[in-house]
Amino acid sequence: MTTIDRQRSHIGLPRASTALRGTLLTVATLLTTAVGPVDADVVTANIPVHNWPYQVVITPDGARAYVSSRNSVQVIDTATNVVTETFLDGESPEGIAITPDGGRAYIATDEDHVRVIDTGTNTVIETIAVGDWPLGVALTPSGDFAYVTNFNDDTVSVIDTDTNTVVETVDVGDRPRVVAVNPNGDSAYVANMGGQVSVIDTATNEVTTNVPVGDEPLGVAVTPNGDYAYVTNTGQVSVIDTATNEVTATIGDVRYSREVTFTPDGARAYITTDQHRVRVIDTRTNTVAGSIPLENSPGHAAITPDGTHAYITNQSSRGPVSVVAIEAEVETPPALTGTPPVGFANEPYHYAFTVTGNPAPIVHVTDGVLPYGVTLSEQGVLSGTPPIPATYNFTLTAFQFDGSGDPAVLEVSVEIKDKPSVPWGSFTGS
Repeated sequence: MTTIDRQRSHIGLPRASTALRGTLLTVATLLTTAVGPVDADVVTANIPVHNWPYQVVITPDGARAYVSSRNSVQVIDTATNVVTETFLDGESPEGIAITPDGGRAYIATDEDHVRVIDTGTNTVIETIAVGDWPLGVALTPSGDFAYVTNFNDDTVSVIDTDTNTVVETVDVGDRPRVVAVNPNGDSAYVANMGGQVSVIDTATNEVTTNVPVGDEPLGVAVTPNGDYAYVTNTGQVSVIDTATNEVTATIGDVRYSREVTFTPDGARAYITTDQHRVRVIDTRTNTVAGSIPLENSPGHAAITPDGTHAYITNQSSRGPVSVVAIEAEVETPPALTGTPPVGFANEPYHYAFTVTGNPAPIVHVTDGVLPYGVTLSEQGVLSGTPPIPATYNFTLTAFQFDGSGDPAVLEVSVEIKDKPSVPWGSFTGS
């Protein structure tokens, strides 16, 4: 029997995981994910607001939520969940963005302008003319510029927030609805209902690419670390890698998706849908982790800076704004255990190590070599068909993608034997 000892190797952490499948010799695996128990997320309050609430945003200090509706903007005190002010009566406000210092709000209205609000007094201090039917507003992380989608013009207006004037008008795709700015401020992602996401270079205010996505995208948001943009389409969510601006994943089990927002740690994406529920996505696996039922069809969601509550508009003549308590996650360090069974040459082999931890660890070979013909998934699953009998020694390391917790190391030995021969005369027959 040949023994294959460890050889020095170094495996870097990829940005996305790849799962591998196998057959035979299946052993159960325990794999926790970065998403906590979604079923524990419950509606704790329903706040009456004006009819047909649209967007909700939360101030940087988490103290207030601003809600646009068909004919006003209302302010909710998040400590008491009571509406404390109403302004822009008689107008039809749409998207809202609040400056990083919390001092001003930029609110698009269907009268083809953006209202600039002093949030200390909730009064209009400037009115800025933009394009035809502005819908979405997003600010750069510095607060220096506001990007406004103009639905009927197929353009985006760029506002200098120092002078409150439009300094650029950018041609984008068909029917731009929502815009999101990357956390590093270098790109703006515009969801066009024509089926594309236009990527704007904020340094030049030029479109660098148009990314094809699903049918009629309604929402777009960028993960807190800036690595991915999630786009809600009819029946699915497209995930764009912001380094390449290509769709790298599609989440299919999200019918009638509308808008998307993330928890501050980026572990969860909350997708509002036209099915009286919010779908919750585990962003590491890009799978639906659960759903939260609501009274009506949710339109938009915003999560408090501390990640403890989500405020969700219900799009109906009765509202309301639902408040969801988000179950806190308990971080646990990686753990990796398991003793693979003996395998046989030229026979399918499958074994799953027990991998635990929160956020969910990923597993790599950090020393030695796997049996020839066998691969290891990031979830800790060996699979393949080894052709060469030998004993293979290698080291596995499980570590969390966000760098938290000490890695777990496991020394492994896998023996692959020759396939046993069938003794002469052992066959059956008539």
